Amino acid sequence: MDTTESRMTTLFEQLGLESSNEAIAAFILGHQLPADVKVTEATYWSAAQRQFLGEQLKEDADWAIVVDELNEALHADSVAR
Repeated sequence: MDTTESRMTTLFEQLGLESSNEAIAAFILGHQLPADVKVTEATYWSAAQRQFLGEQLKEDADWAIVVDELNEALHADSVAR
């Protein structure tokens, strides 16, 4: 059973963002990052969102896998180039 969508949905809920599949896809499409910008350095995050993402990656917490998946999705355009 693939739980990626539900885990991403839960991450978006944790970040206080719209969490429907359509909203997640639109967010990712509209917020692509250049290759040299870390997901935790994106200017569109609030301070609390940035802190949450950074802590999860630093602590290698359960959320780290989903945050990494989001990171990959947000860098998809720069990787494709």
